Formats: sequence, C-alpha cells, structure tokens
Amino acid sequence: MWRSWKSHLAMALVSLAAAVYVCQGLWRAPYRHVVADNVSDQGQFEWMMSYGVYLLQHMSNPFFTTLLNAPRGVNLAMNTSSTFYAVLFAPLTHFAGPQVTFVTILTLNLAGSAFVWYLFLRRWLVRSGLAAAVGGLLFGFSPGLVSHANGHLNWTSGWMVGIVAWWVLKLPEKGHRVRNGVVLGLLCTMGFSVAAEALFFCALACALFLAVWALSKPGLRAAKESAGRVLVSLGVTAAVAGALLSWPLYMHFNGPLKFTGTGFKMRFYSEDLVSYVAFPLRSVAGLFGWGADLAPNATEATSFLGAPLVLLFAVALGLLWRRSSPERRVTLRALSVVGLFFFLLSLGPRLRFMGEEHSDTPLLYALFVDVPLFDSALPVRYTLVVVVIFAIVLALLVDEFVTRGLLAKLTVGVLVVAALAPIAPLPLRTLERAPEPEFIASGTWQDYVTGDGVMTSLPLSIDVAVDSMRWQAYTMARGGDAQFRIPAGYFLGPQDYLETGRHLVGRVGAPDRPTDKLFYKAARWGQVPRITNLDRAQARIDFRYWKLQAIFLPAEVTGPKGPLNRDALLRLTTELLGEPEQVQDVLVWRITPGVDPVDQTEEG
Repeated sequence: MWRSWKSHLAMALVSLAAAVYVCQGLWRAPYRHVVADNVSDQGQFEWMMSYGVYLLQHMSNPFFTTLLNAPRGVNLAMNTSSTFYAVLFAPLTHFAGPQVTFVTILTLNLAGSAFVWYLFLRRWLVRSGLAAAVGGLLFGFSPGLVSHANGHLNWTSGWMVGIVAWWVLKLPEKGHRVRNGVVLGLLCTMGFSVAAEALFFCALACALFLAVWALSKPGLRAAKESAGRVLVSLGVTAAVAGALLSWPLYMHFNGPLKFTGTGFKMRFYSEDLVSYVAFPLRSVAGLFGWGADLAPNATEATSFLGAPLVLLFAVALGLLWRRSSPERRVTLRALSVVGLFFFLLSLGPRLRFMGEEHSDTPLLYALFVDVPLFDSALPVRYTLVVVVIFAIVLALLVDEFVTRGLLAKLTVGVLVVAALAPIAPLPLRTLERAPEPEFIASGTWQDYVTGDGVMTSLPLSIDVAVDSMRWQAYTMARGGDAQFRIPAGYFLGPQDYLETGRHLVGRVGAPDRPTDKLFYKAARWGQVPRITNLDRAQARIDFRYWKLQAIFLPAEVTGPKGPLNRDALLRLTTELLGEPEQVQDVLVWRITPGVDPVDQTEEG
C-alpha cells in the first residue's frame, strides 16, 4: 500500500512540475504576461473568474448578465462561463486577482489531467505504475492539451473527463446503485460547467465503447448480469443532473439572446489529414524546425502526434491483439472503434490535405453538421478523444513488456522515448500586455459614471481587444457595491436581436454599430477618416443606445499580437468629442447621451 502511495505522490509531483514548466512564462509575471497565441481568450476567462466574485457578492444570475454588451446583455449559458471554476476559486480571485487564478487553474488542469488518467489507467487497465504514468503524461501533456493551454481553461480540463469515465465504469457495481447514480449526476453537473463540449464527447465515447463491448460474447454476458443495476444508476443520474441542470439547459436552448450552433466555421476548424503525423510547432521537434503549421490556429493544434508515435500506435495495437486474451481483445476492439470514429469526426465535413480543402470530398462529419449538439462542437476538438485512445494503447504496450526480459524492456523503452520525445512540449509563449490603469485600480472611475452606469475604454471590447473587459473584471474581483457596465464585449451571441437571430448561427461579439467600427479600424489599422457631422450624429445615436457616460484611453492598448494604435484612437476620438481630460494615467471624455458629440462647423 505504501509503495502505491509513494508512486502516486511521485506521479503527482512530476505532473505538477511539468505543468509549471509549460506555464512558466505566466508564473514569472502573472499581472503583466499573457499567452502570446491567444491574448483574448485569457482576458475572457479572467472576466469569467471575476464574475464568480460578483456572482457570490450580489447573488446575481449565473447564466445571464448585462455587465457586458450593455444594454442587451449576454447569455452566459451559451458561452464558456465556467461557473464551477469561478465560484470555487472566487476567494483566490478576490485576494490575488483573476490573473493569478487563471494561471493557477491552467497549471492544475494540465497536472490534474495527467494524474487522473494515470490513476484511471492503473485502476482499470494496467498493472504497472510506469505504464500508467506513460499513458497519463502522454495525454496530460499531449500537443492537443498544451495547445489548448493557450487560453482555454475548459479544454485543458482533461481530468474532468477521466473522472466521469471512471464513474461510468463503476455503474455495474453491486450494492451501490443509488450512490453511483447520484455521484455520476453530480459529476455531469460539474462537467457541464467546466467544459460542456468535452462532457458531450465523453458521453459519446463512453456510449460507443460500451455498445461495442456489449456486442461481444463476454460483454453480452456481463451486460445481461448488470443491466438492471446500470439502468437504475443511470435513472438516478438523469434525475440528479436533470434537476441541477434544468436552469442552465433552459437558458442554453431557450433563454434570451440564444442562437443556433456556434459562432465559428466548422469547415475551417477541422483537422488536416497530414496533421496527425506532423510535429507541433511548440515542441522539441519544432525547436529543430520540424514542426508543421497545419492547424486552424495555435490554440487548436489538437493532433500533431508525429509519425513515430502513429507508427508505434499501429504496431502496438497489432502486438497487443496477438498477445491478448479474448476478453482483452474485446476492449481493444472497442477502443479501436471509438478512436476511428472520433478520428473521422475530427476531419470535419470536407477533406483537408496539406492546408487545402477538397470541397468535392465529403466526410463522415457532413452527416452530423446540423444534428443538435454536433452543430455546436468544432470538429478539430474530437481529436482529444483520439489522443486518449493513443495514451491507453501505449500504456497497455508498456504494461505488456515491462515484466519481460531485459532486451524486450529496452526495445520498448527506446521506441516509446523515440516516439514521445519529438512531441515533448516547450513552454507557452508569452508577451506583455497593458497594465491596469491607476484610474481603474484606485476607483477614480466612480467619479465619471453613475451607479451601474456604462463606461468603456477604447476600443470597445471585441475578440481582438479585450482590455475594456479586463478593467471591468479587475473591478469585479475586488468586490464592493460599485460596478460599471460596458458596451459590446468578447462573447458568443446572436446575429441580431430579432426572432431571426435565435434561429441563425451565432457570431463573435455584438452586431456591429457604425461608431464602434470606427474605433476598431483606428485601433487595428490606424485608419482615421475625416469626421463629419453625419458621423457625429451617428455617434450620438450609438452612445444613446449604449447609455454611455464616459470613454477613457489608457497609455497602452493591448491587441492580439502586441499594442494597438493608441495615437489613431486619440486622433479619432478627439475629432468626435473634442479635447480629453487628463485623469491620472488615462484620457477621459465625459458623454452626455443625446448631446455628445456636438456638431462642429464644417468647411466647404
């Protein structure tokens, strides 16, 4: 027993050390550094963590808010609100800030994913702690999870999937029908909040695995013997999860500002067939220039397992099949079917090969594009289930040979190292972002808006500029009754606010208004057109719509790859509203809705 606990402790420490290594750039300066490949998603998750403090303090709606996108609001149930994390880590967010909460959760997610899958493998599939460790580390620090560490607290939560799958396998136990059902129901409720899309993948994979397994002779015998217990437990699970998730599910499927599907293009977010055998850019192989740029973006590089690992997986599957008992072959068959099914789904509705889409070659996912739940999932993310299958098969291979002769052990060891070393991750890239203005940190902003008033920094928050959300988030995290609202924001919402918007695919951010487009073009590309009184009249309309009371411009403005064009924003806003007021470290323009900006005499 003590030996097992020593092994568990060693694995936990190794996993934590590896996670700190990957996230080291954020830990060096959590208040200034941001993941370089996904600045905006980190800002969005920091907002979500801060909303947990606001939620507990004000007992507000966890699934809808008007703090963003004033005056319309945002349906948080249709976004990655991560209420579980936000509430659980609210004390840390309040005392240390959402920046520290973000990197803490990210680090624990990577370490926890490796450790939980190590425990899963050791409990259900392998005898050797070394074999379980190999599988756990492969999944927890796979290119896919490390890629998602660029801003995604939801998709790095692989530990959640492991725990849910663990409890699914416990359902046939005798004498614990109600307990197992209640626990699984609570886990599903937690999983829905942590990563609803991943929970759907887990449920789909478990159902497919059990279906294939049950169709075999050994599986059919076991299914007949345990069917009653499993059905009772699943009934309890449905009752518990249904009761606890009734409100968020209603908000998701029928709540205000709902939309259909997702705000991202599925055909773009699909795996390139070659990416499975390619190496990641941020890996040891990538360090030597062997990485391939075939992913939709740096956060969705979910495959990139490398040719050596893919080849080893195929060889391992063949060796294990030859050496396995009939019962183990059933497991291998079920794992293979699940892996193949999710591999095909990950390729998306049309074949992508070497960066080119072949629109005349439809694939399996084309049948599921409009199917509920499938229509809200990005194909590229199905790869993470394939990675789980790779981790399991590799663990089984090591387990099979770890007790063999020295030559066999050395051979397998060399092959495993050769397959895994090239895809070993490098630390996340980071860059500096704009520091919080003293105007916000000191609370001076309260002199410029009424209670619950609307204020924004420039440009308005969008997917490539989330500073305004950050300043609001840091204010929420500190607590207190005073809080401002902001127009627009980085979120998923409907195409429009009519009934038609509920039936169209979603979009990123609020529907465009002319004035925020002016601010965006100035910030992103430095475009400052000649401002006319017609532009000022439109600005009055937009300011009145937002109920905007103040605009401020900090000394630095963060963009997706570095600073945005502050000088262009200053020129544009001065043309609209006149000279600003210098307040501490920001420039402020007060807005009287319906009055500002005032028309100016135009020449010629």
